[in-house]
Amino acid sequence: MRIALHTKVRADRIEEYEAAHREVPGELTTAIRAAGATSWTIWRSGTDLFHLIECEDYARLLDELEKLPVNVAWQARMADLLDVVHDYSSEGSAAGLPVAWEL
Repeated sequence: MRIALHTKVRADRIEEYEAAHREVPGELTTAIRAAGATSWTIWRSGTDLFHLIECEDYARLLDELEKLPVNVAWQARMADLLDVVHDYSSEGSAAGLPVAWEL
């Protein structure tokens, strides 16, 4: 499955955000792959970040990563750099961007 997300980096933290992503911990990327992700790409346009994740099951991916210490530390670091940390549905559950069109 493919999941698209939209987050926002704080305007005054762009350089720190990009620096962090040049050095994502190997333990975290290994855990993301083990949780079922085959690809995760992030594009930035100004402060807008667009993620495309390819994975077996997005809910399982989130569940498996949720309590891992390396992910907890990474999420705390990202929360300090982002204005919009994650996409959520109106019910509060994790959701991706809705598909508007596909070829």
